[in-house]
Amino acid sequence: MNCDAQTKKRANKSEMDARKFLPQHQIAIGAFIILLIGIASSLVWIQAHQNLPIPSAVVAVEPPAFKQPETLNGLLVLSPAELEHCDIARMNLLCAEALPGAENLNVAECLATLDQWAQHIKAETDRNYHHFKEDPAYYSNSEAFYKMLMMSVVLYEDYGVRYNPKLITSPEATAADDHFFADSRDILIHGLVGPQHLGTCSSMPILYIALGRRLDYPLKLVKAKSHLFMRWDSPAEKFDMDATGKGLDMESDEFYKKWPFPLSEADIQAEDYLKSLSAKEELSVFLSIRGQCQTDNEQLGEALASSSLAYQLAPTWRGNQVMLAQARQRLTRPVILAQQQPPMNLNIPTDPNPVQQAPRNTFQTP
Repeated sequence: MNCDAQTKKRANKSEMDARKFLPQHQIAIGAFIILLIGIASSLVWIQAHQNLPIPSAVVAVEPPAFKQPETLNGLLVLSPAELEHCDIARMNLLCAEALPGAENLNVAECLATLDQWAQHIKAETDRNYHHFKEDPAYYSNSEAFYKMLMMSVVLYEDYGVRYNPKLITSPEATAADDHFFADSRDILIHGLVGPQHLGTCSSMPILYIALGRRLDYPLKLVKAKSHLFMRWDSPAEKFDMDATGKGLDMESDEFYKKWPFPLSEADIQAEDYLKSLSAKEELSVFLSIRGQCQTDNEQLGEALASSSLAYQLAPTWRGNQVMLAQARQRLTRPVILAQQQPPMNLNIPTDPNPVQQAPRNTFQTP
């Protein structure tokens, strides 16, 4: 050890010895003085700040939960963004409000039934999942298709869901005056969850989509000419489906370009055929169906209102334009008032010829 180190060691030891032999009363006095200074400083700070408000705790404010509408009027005032949060089943059921065939409609009971069905479908899908694992090729190597097929089996076998046999016909046999839309139970989903469990392609795809969305399936509503179908639409997988018969058919867009009626590219552009619809567009479809039910029942004023609302939600659809023009024409006969109402769109025919321009029973399934 060098001299400097020895010197430092002696100095440290001397300091320790000095502290060791410092009189205890001097240490106590020093500590007491420090304590008094601290108390005095605290009193001064309290006196200076005693009138200041106590800062409240910062609480994260969550946006209010979306409230599902209870009436058709409540549904119609929602913005497009709010409609995206609205249950498709609720939208469809509310569009049946006050229609012939919906006199005993209870929306809450219908929704509760759908919730129960969805739980049962999930249980059966999970219970039979080993079939998919054992033979995925049977299900087109698609777990999504397996899930949808199980849904169709449960609805057909356990709940007796069927296409109304009285309304089954071929595309060639459809007629404009067949009153296909006269009974709302055939065209909106309360007929499927009600006692009869009957519907058509106007309602059956919506039933599947409503149940699937309760199970977090990425299902969309899609239009073809005079037909509605559903689509599994996820980043990983996309395919079209029809479930209006027994079982489930997996299809493609090419199929619906030819069935039930041929589609041209102009048709596809004018009507947004083969496109996954937004919630706003879904509501436009339901309101147009509502309007056709009112037309079949000679409720012409109500039909005009429904057609106008459908048009406002999807004004570029040629079908909505023609339907609105026809509703105005029917309502103003024999007194001509249509000329007093400026058309909402320059492309709307002011006096359409029903034979040449009217779609043949839009959304009617062959």
